[in-house]
Amino acid sequence: MSLDRIDLAILDNLQKDGRMSNATLAEKVGLSQSACSRRLDMLEKSGVIRGYHARLSNKMLGHPVTVIVNVSLSGQADKQLREFETAVRRCPNVLVCYLMSGEYDYLLRVAAKDLEDYERIHKFWLSAMPHVTKINSSFALREVADRTGLGIEPSLIEITGTGKGRASDTSG
Repeated sequence: MSLDRIDLAILDNLQKDGRMSNATLAEKVGLSQSACSRRLDMLEKSGVIRGYHARLSNKMLGHPVTVIVNVSLSGQADKQLREFETAVRRCPNVLVCYLMSGEYDYLLRVAAKDLEDYERIHKFWLSAMPHVTKINSSFALREVADRTGLGIEPSLIEITGTGKGRASDTSG
């Protein structure tokens, strides 16, 4: 899918404030509300926009400990990967899971209440997952950056944000 400057401006604005009304968004990107709504619908249906979420504080919800977990499996046959991934999706404390290249097969980000809670997660969830042969856990000391959005090059969207006039709508 090809994105033009208006699409990028829509995405940039929504990354900053996903609760922005269509009227405000349309004004910021220089479109009519109906044209902006059509563009949003197209970006959602094409999968560029995967959803809208509230960002919650793990710390405020009683899970202040972040653990980065590297996992090795006994093999990488399709069946083994599927079985492990199914088990990971069932563990409520696993926030992120990536299939990796390199020394470990998977990288997980896990939220825990404290060290004892992580020990429980390790023992009853992670170690019990199918095909796991090695687990390496590192505890985050402090969060330095946590971005959910991709940086969109400002020069690509410089025509937007004035709210003056209307950009042409090429979405059909």
